[in-house]
Amino acid sequence: MASAVAALLPPFAGAGRKKPNSIFACHKDGCFEDHLYKECVRNEVGDAHVSRQISPRETQPFPPLVKALELSGKQNATRLHFPGHNSGRAAPTSLTQLIGTLPFHHDFPALPELDNLNSPQGPILEAQLLAAELFGASQTWFLVGGTTCGILAAIMATCCPGDSLILPRNCHVSAISGMVLSGAVPKYMIPEFNCDWGIAGGITPLQVEHAIKELQLEGRKAAAVFVTSPTYHGVCSNLREICRVSHSHDIPVIVDEAHGAHFAFHPEFPEPALHQGVDIAVQSTHKVLCSLTQSSMLHVSGDKVDKERVSACLRTLQSTSPSYLLLASLDAARAQLSDKKDTVFNNALDLATKARTSITNIPGISLIGSSSFSNFSTVDPLRLTVGARELGLSGFEADERLYADQGIVPELVESNSITLTINLGTCEEHIQRLVSGLKRLSSEVSFPILPKASGRMSVKADAFVNISLTSTPREAFFAKKGRVDIRDSVGQVSGELICPYPPGVPLLIPGEIITHEALDYLELVVRQGGSITGASDPELSSIFVCI
Repeated sequence: MASAVAALLPPFAGAGRKKPNSIFACHKDGCFEDHLYKECVRNEVGDAHVSRQISPRETQPFPPLVKALELSGKQNATRLHFPGHNSGRAAPTSLTQLIGTLPFHHDFPALPELDNLNSPQGPILEAQLLAAELFGASQTWFLVGGTTCGILAAIMATCCPGDSLILPRNCHVSAISGMVLSGAVPKYMIPEFNCDWGIAGGITPLQVEHAIKELQLEGRKAAAVFVTSPTYHGVCSNLREICRVSHSHDIPVIVDEAHGAHFAFHPEFPEPALHQGVDIAVQSTHKVLCSLTQSSMLHVSGDKVDKERVSACLRTLQSTSPSYLLLASLDAARAQLSDKKDTVFNNALDLATKARTSITNIPGISLIGSSSFSNFSTVDPLRLTVGARELGLSGFEADERLYADQGIVPELVESNSITLTINLGTCEEHIQRLVSGLKRLSSEVSFPILPKASGRMSVKADAFVNISLTSTPREAFFAKKGRVDIRDSVGQVSGELICPYPPGVPLLIPGEIITHEALDYLELVVRQGGSITGASDPELSSIFVCI
């Protein structure tokens, strides 16, 4: 595989740069070795220099970008370039006391031998080609601005000012920002809502078909369909059918697959987006997979999307000074999967199954599963959304008790639930502590079983019904605004993008009419201990409206 990828690489300008003395040079004079890698450790207290030889058999071959970073770090170079900490020599003491100096040793700028993210020709290009091959993409781009950056680029690459974008109303805030940047006009779909849990599901192919036809009746055609799958809670939409519907109208499909980067690596996982025919999939490699936080990948498949336009958008959005530690972590995460593609998640899946089986048998504790949504039977098995509603506890209250008892830190806390993720680093002890904490929660709370919720939609669902859009997100973003008392804002046009976070689903979007239901939900979130982002007034006593 590596040789096939290498054949696609152009001559790399940085490859001819002369390395001082040896590619294995250490920072201490005289410490060079051509045949054995010599590990050099500087005593953090004194100046003692300790070396040990490691047989090549003890080490695995480094993936291309990690290798390039290693070789740069081994140069016996006089570094008169950025960053100012100069390979850790001037690193802030407060941080080195926490993480040591080694991360600083490989925190380099865009040196010639490390390649250029915005115009890759060497190790970055090779790493991206290997990632595309592994994930099944026509082309893959590494992202250092998270999946947010990829979603912005995907929308900008497919939508021009005035174009219609079909998307779920519970999309991530980055999709709204993408419409501000591109000038796209939203055509919202309202996802199925589980009233007992207060959680939204996915989008159906029929909803997409209806949205396309409604636009056609208005004399408009969608530039793209945007779908979030899986959701934060692991609920998956039928992307294969959504693609069939969209492609029959020659409309590309973008999928926010931030929470599903692992789907291609076990047959019991839901089918990955790229395998179902989507045109763009943006994945958070740093979530269930093992790259560093903030690093993601954007994948394009087929020819419905202009790849050069994607590259141009990313050149606009990405930093010209990317972190090579983040980039190398993407390469390393890809290599980690390549080594054991078919078995790497066996243990994590076993642990998730054990956890689910044990939790199901705890009185008063419930779990989201394949039967929680009538139209969505596929749920990520590594995502556990747990509720203690029958114990009379909110998600926030259950979270506090689990942390106090077992030190449990979940991924997401909401009004009616907490969501936990099982990953490659999860161990048996973690599951034991989770189950023990939930059992104690059940045993210590005296409760009558609460009746099932009535058919009336909860305040959260009400907040997303009867949405009225008076201007596009871009028009509202740049419009003149004035601050009003939040109690007087009902009926006015929101000038702010406000959302509970996580999961980062916008409640008030620039250009939408502010409703009583939306304000009621904001009040509920704050009252129950949640946090609100995007509000110019952190007390939520006032809000900017368009004037």
